[in-house]
Amino acid sequence: MRIGISCYPTWGGSGVVATELAMALASAGDEVHVISYALPSRLQLASERLFFHEVVVPHYPLFEYPPYSLALASKMAELARHQRLDLLHVHYAVPNAVSAMLAKQILAPHPLAVVTTLHGTDVTLVGNDPSYLETTRWAVLHSDAVTAVSEWLRQSTNYQLCIEDKPIEVIPNFIEPERFERVRGTAGARRWAKPGEKVLVHVSNFRPVKRVMDVLEVFLRVRAELPARLLLVGDGPDRARLEQRCRTERCCDVVTFLGNLGEVEQVLAGADLFLLPSENESFGLAALEALACEVPVVTTRVGGLPEVVEEGVTGLLFPLGDVEGMAAGAVALLRDPERHRAMARRARERAVERFSEDRIVARYRDLYERVLSGVHAGAAG
Repeated sequence: MRIGISCYPTWGGSGVVATELAMALASAGDEVHVISYALPSRLQLASERLFFHEVVVPHYPLFEYPPYSLALASKMAELARHQRLDLLHVHYAVPNAVSAMLAKQILAPHPLAVVTTLHGTDVTLVGNDPSYLETTRWAVLHSDAVTAVSEWLRQSTNYQLCIEDKPIEVIPNFIEPERFERVRGTAGARRWAKPGEKVLVHVSNFRPVKRVMDVLEVFLRVRAELPARLLLVGDGPDRARLEQRCRTERCCDVVTFLGNLGEVEQVLAGADLFLLPSENESFGLAALEALACEVPVVTTRVGGLPEVVEEGVTGLLFPLGDVEGMAAGAVALLRDPERHRAMARRARERAVERFSEDRIVARYRDLYERVLSGVHAGAAG
């Protein structure tokens, strides 16, 4: 099968999942062409069946805002025509799905299947903006298949875009178990800790929705009860504010900013708790990666997170903004080694059982085959 995958190249969950999917499909024998404006952060071109195509946007004085969506559509149509793509799988509705539908129309009557995967803010935030609502809705409605990474997102999409009649299949994000198995028993997060310190970790893009200030507030309350250290992986708009707060609280010596890392498992391994007090998460890939590293997750009961983190089994769920509750729950868990060990063990077991790469990639492949069968049948008719 010849597959084009379009995504954002940034550190967010949609780009990470699209990249991991591309590499898995290529390893299984498919020819995969990744399309974006820059090389995705986790893409490794280790397979002879995996290719990257950069979308170059021309800059003319006439264009105050360079039209990336048109350049992307042109690149998609070009690749589909000359690489004889069977299918385009686009991650994130705006503008990837819209550009894919334009490419499909450019190539007509030659058939080109389009699968759109929704990741969250492409519907709940960007796609729901009046400036993009109609184009987002049109692209979703006319895609040959649409998937969402959680049941919560499926329901939200139907409501936000008023498309209750459009079938949306829930296919969750996934992890490669072997990747996390390789770091088991390594020092990981312990490299930054002093003897006796509990290590708490947070990974995100430091956008306001991640509520990184809540991460610090929870940590400060935990540290008031027992020796602890906080590792922060990622970067983004709220980092400067967070650094200033650390200086004000005089806790810079126990809070370490590590920046963006491609292999987050190198830090997650050996950690005691993962903090994710987000305002919203359509799925929570960072939480899943923590679970795969045997790290219980303390998080908020919002969006798709309850579909990933099981209350009292693999982590603890709290109402949005409940800093006191999260801190108290974290302290109680850290002071109960037997309960913590049991939760850590189950965290990895559940992550592998429910979200392993083999299981989820097989579902995508099955979807591709069903879509292509329908597209070809329609073309023949």
